[in-house]
Amino acid sequence: MNHALKSALIVAGLVSALLCCVSLSFSQDSWEEDFQSKPPAGKSTFNSTCAGCHGLDGRGSEKAPGIANSGRVQHLTDAQISNVISNGVPGTGMPGFHALTAAQVRSLVSYLRLLQGRGIARQLPGNAERGKAIFSGKGECSSCHVVSGEGGFLGPDLTAYGSEKSSEEIQKALLNSARMIPVGYKPAAVITRDGTRIEGLIRNEDNFSVQLQSQDGSFHFFQKSDLQKFEYFNQSWMPSDYDKRLTNSELKDLISYLMSAGMTKQSAPNSKPPARTNE
Repeated sequence: MNHALKSALIVAGLVSALLCCVSLSFSQDSWEEDFQSKPPAGKSTFNSTCAGCHGLDGRGSEKAPGIANSGRVQHLTDAQISNVISNGVPGTGMPGFHALTAAQVRSLVSYLRLLQGRGIARQLPGNAERGKAIFSGKGECSSCHVVSGEGGFLGPDLTAYGSEKSSEEIQKALLNSARMIPVGYKPAAVITRDGTRIEGLIRNEDNFSVQLQSQDGSFHFFQKSDLQKFEYFNQSWMPSDYDKRLTNSELKDLISYLMSAGMTKQSAPNSKPPARTNE
């Protein structure tokens, strides 16, 4: 075999191998595309029908309130939500979408449940049952917060709080020492003209008056001109030392309870509780 023929055969072999690789690559790409996840049922209908007012993520806009992060909406049954979609809410800006078929309404409800966090398997970092005991015991969370109708009244309702958040987000919120204090929960203290000092959360305030709710639940209304002193606290009443008062395992248990508290039994995450470790 002469040198020219040998070289030609080598080039032909290389070209054949290259074409084979390219063909295989296209084949694999096509195969992967076939198994790519399709958009959830109801997403396109939601985007065209609901997102203009409620937002693409269902968390509201200037036009309408959130429906994915609303505890009230989360506790509605599928039938109740279907009725709202089909017939609207009289006296509000929510219209009835009579043109939608029953199948489209069902798909909308299913997609809304996905936005609410239902139907998405989430691994709990700890044991929710132990976390419930910590919530009302060692963590002292229930002295201010309510979950499913049980607990205190000074802090926000946490029933649906964790159903839309990751364990990392909840842990960050628990351990954050520089929290943003929401409106209605800013602590303050007043000293009246007779020297009485009262501390509480500012529930209402204007230029001339302030209403505080003290830790015993009592409401106190004052004219600012009648006070000796009125001062705001920049530090939230929410403890920031959970990393010291709770072990790592206990913190994970508490986070697990908050993640699962707002879910129904049917939608709660299925995970085996991890063994307790000595931390």
